[in-house]
Amino acid sequence: MGKISFNDNWKFLLGNESGAHLLEYDDSSWRNVQIPHDWSVEKDFDPVEGEACTAFLTGGFGWYRKKFRTTEEMRDQNVYIVFDGIYNRSTVYVNGEKVKFHPYGYSPLCIEVTEYLNGVGDENIIAVSVDHERYADSRWYTGSGIYRKVSMYILPKVHIPVWGTFFTTPFVTAEKAVACGKITLVNDKIHDENLILNCYLYDLESSLVEKQKRNVLMYKGSKREIDISFQIENPVLWDIHQGNMYSVIVEIVSGKEVIQSYQTRFGIREFRFDPEKGFFLNGKSRKIKGVCLHHDGGAVGAAVPLAVWRRRLEKLQECGCNAIRTAHNPASEDFLNLCDEMGFLVQEEFYDEWDNPKDKRNNGTEFPDKVNFYTRGHAEFFQEYAKSDLQNTILRDRNHPCIFQWSIGNEIEWTYPKYNAATGYFNADASGNYFWTLPPYSREKIKDNIRQIPREHYEIGETAHKLAAWTKEMDVTRPVVANCILPSASYESGYTDALDIVGFSYRQVVYDYCHENYPDKPILGTENLGQWHEWKSVLEREFVSGIFIWTGVDYLGEAGRGNPWPVKGTSSGLIDFCGFEKPSYHMFKALWNEEPHIHMETQRLEDSLYEMDADGVLVEKVKDNWKHMLWLWQDVNPYWAYREGEKIVIEAYTNCECAELFCNDKSYGIQYLKDHADHILKWVIPYETGQIKVKGIENQKYVVEDELVTPSDFEALSLEADKNELHADVDDAVHVVLALRDQMNRWIRHQEQEVIFHVSGPCRICSVDNGSKQNVYAYQGKKIETYQGRAMLVIQADKPGIIEVTAECGNVISNKVIINVK
Repeated sequence: MGKISFNDNWKFLLGNESGAHLLEYDDSSWRNVQIPHDWSVEKDFDPVEGEACTAFLTGGFGWYRKKFRTTEEMRDQNVYIVFDGIYNRSTVYVNGEKVKFHPYGYSPLCIEVTEYLNGVGDENIIAVSVDHERYADSRWYTGSGIYRKVSMYILPKVHIPVWGTFFTTPFVTAEKAVACGKITLVNDKIHDENLILNCYLYDLESSLVEKQKRNVLMYKGSKREIDISFQIENPVLWDIHQGNMYSVIVEIVSGKEVIQSYQTRFGIREFRFDPEKGFFLNGKSRKIKGVCLHHDGGAVGAAVPLAVWRRRLEKLQECGCNAIRTAHNPASEDFLNLCDEMGFLVQEEFYDEWDNPKDKRNNGTEFPDKVNFYTRGHAEFFQEYAKSDLQNTILRDRNHPCIFQWSIGNEIEWTYPKYNAATGYFNADASGNYFWTLPPYSREKIKDNIRQIPREHYEIGETAHKLAAWTKEMDVTRPVVANCILPSASYESGYTDALDIVGFSYRQVVYDYCHENYPDKPILGTENLGQWHEWKSVLEREFVSGIFIWTGVDYLGEAGRGNPWPVKGTSSGLIDFCGFEKPSYHMFKALWNEEPHIHMETQRLEDSLYEMDADGVLVEKVKDNWKHMLWLWQDVNPYWAYREGEKIVIEAYTNCECAELFCNDKSYGIQYLKDHADHILKWVIPYETGQIKVKGIENQKYVVEDELVTPSDFEALSLEADKNELHADVDDAVHVVLALRDQMNRWIRHQEQEVIFHVSGPCRICSVDNGSKQNVYAYQGKKIETYQGRAMLVIQADKPGIIEVTAECGNVISNKVIINVK
């Protein structure tokens, strides 16, 4: 029967009860839930018990139970359950017997349950305990529970196992491609089997391209790989933002019966990294325009509906982004399917810590956390489980054409501080000198210092080599990379010897130093600031393949040192928690696209980065400050509403050669991009109620514009949904955006109001949010204060019907949004 959804009709209890794994246990009082499920995001924010590192949302101990019958289809078959992600330290039981302990919260778990099942027609119970009492065990929000999908597989005794095929494209041109497949076959019968393998290749339109037939003898109790290959004329290539996918269906025929049909989707593409010339995809030189993404979906927590990811990725696609780094852990299967479809390159990362832990609560000091129950992370399980977690992830994911790199670790050097000291940097931290200065010591002195360091039980280079070797056991078609925070140490400690590509974390200052001293390995920015100076450094160096901005989207947790309440997230994203565009988004939309783009932001002169010099020219208060801007964009406003006569700075982010500013149709002159080293056009003018407009100019013609208008008093609420039809399943969701309006329907961005959503129909509220990192209203409530004049409701449907949504603020009632559920 193959893959079957196993997400419905689960029971959930937050708490620990004896005997909850047994079939006879009475769970009638437990709550009914649908998987994926994250219980932490359902809680209120807790500034006392919670921790900033995990967004002030606590964990706990939880149980899940699901009853199912052994069906006739399961008779004499092999039955598997696959969990795509459980956070974390989970134990799976079937009919009271322990099947598997699985501590890592991000790797998939595939377990065979055949021997634990009761007879045909009898009831079974699968129970999963989730121990997330150490709820501050990460530097970011993790969620709690079975937060990714669950599937059942019913396979014949002779079968292709779960994740049992692997397709590569070793030869690709515009005229012809070769697709090679390895098909794993297992014979669990007690006798030999003569089989026929029918292999069908289908194109993008599901038309048959080629059929191959193989006769295969499978000895009893054996396992083997069968090689096949297809030659494809005039292939349609998988490419950036072109998710072209072929598929292969393999049928196993025993006698005259097809006993299994197994489909694999793959893309045809070719890529390479050159130490001098950078990255090439399908024969073309490309810059990687990437962003880092954590796995949470903001207010929906860790159990993210696909519709939420699709909306976010569409916004990043519009910005010009072409690559995603899954910081700092494997992504879900659904997320990777979406990246395949949308044509995003993906660097999939495995770990944030290896042998030694990182600080969780005081992130930024970068020293291992002192022993504390609530902050003990995965490092204690790493040695025992790292290989299986890594290799199961690769087995699941290696057919995805979107994946073009495997990253074995993120800023691991911090957990081996002896090497960092050898570089000569002193007290390196997130604001420190390692960002902007070359290593104080020469390469020879660093090498000599490392040579004199006593060995420890675990060495960074040795662990890196193990991880790289385990990766290449599963896949040699993609390079191994890691995000290195102090490359000058990593090149000499043996760490980079294990890598095919060296990723740099905020280290543009050593691009030239490392390229000169270590010219044989390609260089890539794997964690970078969302600032012009980062992209400028790449544009000036052909050998740097690109960057991954920290981050594409604001994320929960890693909120700061100590207790920064009510700040519960990190706002370094190009878009905010709700998926709304931020100023940095528009800067990179201008940098990463050829289509003309322009966007304005404003600020009082005294609150801006600028001042007037003696000649009346607008200049930076701190000369060349733009060269050292970090994660957060400068303080600017998306509105035109100040006191009459105030001096206001208008910033414009554009890729046009120049632009002209108008206030109430009066021109304030043209600014040329070539005259602004910081890539920001700017004017200072006295505030005047009305309208400002900036027009981008190319070849002496206006080609694009942006405007801001002064609104009057708050008079109305508007609601707008991103769709009016919704499917009643776990993947779909609708986003309803609320905006404050004046009597002329102009958007009010400089005032806030508390609003209440009213929702009726067959649905549930996934989240209510406003995009601010300081919003601590309950995510699954109905009340919220706006931020920059807006808020957002996300809902999912339970069954077919009609959903109606309105909002109110005092006596002001919004329009009604009607959504049809199919």
